[in-house]
Amino acid sequence: MYILECADGSYYTGSTNDIEKRIQEHQMGEGANHTRKRLPVKLVYSEEYPRVHQAFYREKQVQGWSRKKKEALINGEHDKLPKLSMAYRDLDTGSSGASAPDYVAKSPDANDGA
Repeated sequence: MYILECADGSYYTGSTNDIEKRIQEHQMGEGANHTRKRLPVKLVYSEEYPRVHQAFYREKQVQGWSRKKKEALINGEHDKLPKLSMAYRDLDTGSSGASAPDYVAKSPDANDGA
């Protein structure tokens, strides 16, 4: 599994069994449509797996991550990954002192006085 940084600063996440060959393909415009339009690219991160399906699974996992979370991975800041996994609404910033509202679900047959 690998992450490329494109000329426009965007990231591309992919997987391959021959990383040198695949990066060369990206550089020649023979890679993904995303990288083809944003050349040149540079390898900023990679992981190796013993089985193709493991690398493909990891690729799909990382593709779903935010830019900040990808950058934490690239920079080796593994301690930041759990917090960056949380939805913004679940983060306790402590700045406003307000907490998320409590919602109570009503059953369809609940009598609401109407």
